[in-house]
Amino acid sequence: MAIGLTHYLVLGAILFSLGLYSVLTRRNAIAILMGVELILNGANINYVAFSHFSTGGLDGQIYAIFVIMLAAAEAAIGLAIVLAIFQIFHTIDVGAVETLKE
Repeated sequence: MAIGLTHYLVLGAILFSLGLYSVLTRRNAIAILMGVELILNGANINYVAFSHFSTGGLDGQIYAIFVIMLAAAEAAIGLAIVLAIFQIFHTIDVGAVETLKE
């Protein structure tokens, strides 16, 4: 049995769905950031799969590299914000810091 485009699309959809579920249900800021990373990785799988199966070119891989760079920047900035919130409020619970006032 050969692995086709459908297999990659299902895997990308599963990763995207797990990431979306994590973002919508978690109250922990770190878990929300991990959910965003899963969403971006699901999109990366789709970029590379469509690129491979449609033209065979490198367009999807280039888009995936840009998304990986974006995810690295998002993770760095997101973790810096989480650390700043933890220093002020002594918690990383998103609901506890909804007003960002002491």
